[in-house]
Amino acid sequence: MNYRLYGEMMSDEERYRAPALDKGLDILELLAGIDGGLTQTEIAQALNRSPNEFYRMLDRLQRRGYVRRIDGDRFALTLKLFGLAQMHTPIRRLVSYATPLMRELAARTRQANHLAVFDRGRVVVVGQQEAPGYWGISLRVGSHIDLFNTGSGHVLLAFSTPEQRDMMIAEYQSDSGEDPPGDLDERLARISSDGCEAMPSAQTLGVFNLSAPVLVSNGSAIAAVTIPYIPLVDTRDAPDMAECTRLVVEMCRALSEMAGTIVRAGSTAE
Repeated sequence: MNYRLYGEMMSDEERYRAPALDKGLDILELLAGIDGGLTQTEIAQALNRSPNEFYRMLDRLQRRGYVRRIDGDRFALTLKLFGLAQMHTPIRRLVSYATPLMRELAARTRQANHLAVFDRGRVVVVGQQEAPGYWGISLRVGSHIDLFNTGSGHVLLAFSTPEQRDMMIAEYQSDSGEDPPGDLDERLARISSDGCEAMPSAQTLGVFNLSAPVLVSNGSAIAAVTIPYIPLVDTRDAPDMAECTRLVVEMCRALSEMAGTIVRAGSTAE
């Protein structure tokens, strides 16, 4: 056989095949459309393969955090792919839209504020605005903060679908080993009803977390904005905590109106 001629006749699809990669992508794409996960045997049947072909691939996907075991022997997608997508263009665009609003919020409240998203088991600060005066509590961009004991974490959980919430909690527990507080469901129901969270900081005495969600059209939060509020005794005209809460909710409503455009634009190639 003339192998050179054979190679030239091969389609690009055949010439550049990567069977292991294809197998992994097949699994991810299959699980993306399944609620409740699938067993290794069910995955093999759906993809017309032998179950033994998927043992190592599922093990690697699980170790890398793309899938997790549920109900003993079933595999389901985690939020890792969602988190990776969130940190790509849509998040950069979200931060660019949020920055002038966060700057205005800081000026009106005399307080610092930050923008956070959920990413692979942690709440991550992706945007931050310093207080305009001498005093303020701020978090560095890139900081990882608690899911169960922060205003941002509570808001992201409260404004998520039941499926998203279960996945977020499972990923956080896997990463931290921490169990959710016993009153978490009651607190999240209250936050969902109130539209915001106002709570004493679990990390810093004298600080209150004032948090509100950035929502998309289905009512889910893609981000949270939090003011780490500290009383300012040397500034007579500084807004009080109730007014700062109102202002952060107002700012998040404005950003939420942009969020649908941000998500849609981020889903198209640039």
